[in-house]
Amino acid sequence: MKPILLFVCLSLFVSVNAFSQMTGNYNYSIAARGFSIIQMPKVFNQEEQHYLNVFMNGGMVKFNDNQISYRLSGNYIKQDVDFRNDCINCDVATGKVTDYAFKIGFEKNFNYSRIQPYFAFDLGYRNNGFAGTMNIIDSQRSVAGINKIESTKNGLTASPIIGIKINPLPQITIFAESSLEFYYSYERRETVAQDASATKTYSKTNQGEYLINPVSIGIQIHLGAKN
Repeated sequence: MKPILLFVCLSLFVSVNAFSQMTGNYNYSIAARGFSIIQMPKVFNQEEQHYLNVFMNGGMVKFNDNQISYRLSGNYIKQDVDFRNDCINCDVATGKVTDYAFKIGFEKNFNYSRIQPYFAFDLGYRNNGFAGTMNIIDSQRSVAGINKIESTKNGLTASPIIGIKINPLPQITIFAESSLEFYYSYERRETVAQDASATKTYSKTNQGEYLINPVSIGIQIHLGAKN
């Protein structure tokens, strides 16, 4: 009987100690994304979606409720990009991409320890735009013409997320997460020939695409202690 009682007492002590380390002891958290690798939506006839390495591109506010947190997040990217399709008679585009999103969701921790794996799900709105020039490449691999191009996408996103958090201090958490984002958007394209004709063409489409975001690393600060 005594060994059993001793084991129960030790278990209670460990449970109380672990409970004191969880972020649910704080009313809310403020997070900043320090580094992310993200896959961008396709641009015009781009064959493969590019990955961008971005720094300090977003933030998040979380409202904590024991094992579940409710997330409000946003991010903004403005960066020069270019792409070249690996085929004959393909065009080469160079320009600037502007991307921002606002999302709301929840986060569920799997345990109470200092190292916490978690699952999250976000829904939100995303705007993605590209503005630049496209070189028209002929069969001789030379530039046959130049077009000014602009593409704007607006739509809804849904993202299941898997992540892990490390709590070196009760008030500070370092996190890393990966997500698969489904982006359904309305796209408007405009092309203007850069010659004497200055011909303009427009197109509008609705489309869905899957975007893989391999990693996002950041830090959280917990505020409003409950105890």
